[in-house]
Amino acid sequence: MSTAGKVIKCKAAVLWEQNKPFSIEEIEVAPPKAKEVRIKILATGICRTDDHVMKGTMVAKFPVIVGHEAAGVVESIGEGVTTVKPGDKVIPLFVPQCRECNACRNPNGNLCIRSDITGRGVLADGTTRFTCKGKPIYHFANTSTFTEYTVVDEFSVAKIDDAAPLEKVCLIGCGFSTGYGAAVKTGKVGPGSTCVVFGLGGVGLSVIVGCKSAGASRIIGIDINKDKFEKAMALGATECISPKDFTKPISEVLSEMTGNTVEYTFEVIGRLETMIDALASCHANYGTSVVVGAPPSAKLLTYDPMLLFTGRTWKGCIFGGWKSRDDVPKLVSDFLEKKFDLDQLITHVLPFQKISEGFELLYSGQSIRTVLTF
Repeated sequence: MSTAGKVIKCKAAVLWEQNKPFSIEEIEVAPPKAKEVRIKILATGICRTDDHVMKGTMVAKFPVIVGHEAAGVVESIGEGVTTVKPGDKVIPLFVPQCRECNACRNPNGNLCIRSDITGRGVLADGTTRFTCKGKPIYHFANTSTFTEYTVVDEFSVAKIDDAAPLEKVCLIGCGFSTGYGAAVKTGKVGPGSTCVVFGLGGVGLSVIVGCKSAGASRIIGIDINKDKFEKAMALGATECISPKDFTKPISEVLSEMTGNTVEYTFEVIGRLETMIDALASCHANYGTSVVVGAPPSAKLLTYDPMLLFTGRTWKGCIFGGWKSRDDVPKLVSDFLEKKFDLDQLITHVLPFQKISEGFELLYSGQSIRTVLTF
């Protein structure tokens, strides 16, 4: 019996309020309205950004269903949808691509005006498709993937190759693409260059993969957790250091290690102090530093403008600079052509019901990416 046009009852992980654990609930998911797509989620990754919502360092409306890195199959479509059809394998996009706004039309832009980075928590028509116990549940980042079914706007979904293994390519929905693109697209790392990556989680390791594929000759990984060094080296880092092993500022350590030749640095943590460290660590005149880690909301940064005056470039980066609907299908095809490996980034696969265990693995530093399957 087809579910198209009907309300679907399914399991979801609901955050009823800030700083409270996930609650697995039965929710109702309304059918898609015009230009909307209902997706059966089959795999979703656990990303630090979801934790930012739980802890209140990222703005969202509660109660909410978070999760934004996923892959699934189209269950049904609303009126006027032309780019996907029921049965298509898809990746939901937390950075949409409407193809009409200034950012979408500019060849260098990718932060579509339809992006929900202010925590509105609703679809384009201003309403939500989720209810639980008679209450509306808000969406997160145009996606909401910690649920068996979700509804997204058509501009927030990309059709991908039917051969793609969803439990792996779900990482292309956020973590992998963000890090890889920071190196190859935003930073534009050049062959023979020296790169430094601050933070060796899933996104930081993806930056390393990008630096390596761009031909960097020296890639230095930095983390206070030395357990992460082995994986970083396996993915392409040439050496790894911990700031805790030095008394002098890390920028001086790196300058001495490299003979002052660091061209590219990447901050993949989201801490104000490390953003300044990363900026100070690239070459004073021709260095580029890319901010990849999501910064804490409502915090201001104080830095010495001389760091920029001498010629450095400081860049931000959302979703690796990729135009989501155009580039996600290409990245999936590149994966299928073995241009990069996602297996090394996935350390744990758990059933969706064990979502809280997956977050514990993140907090303890034991996991790089945990993928939840339905």
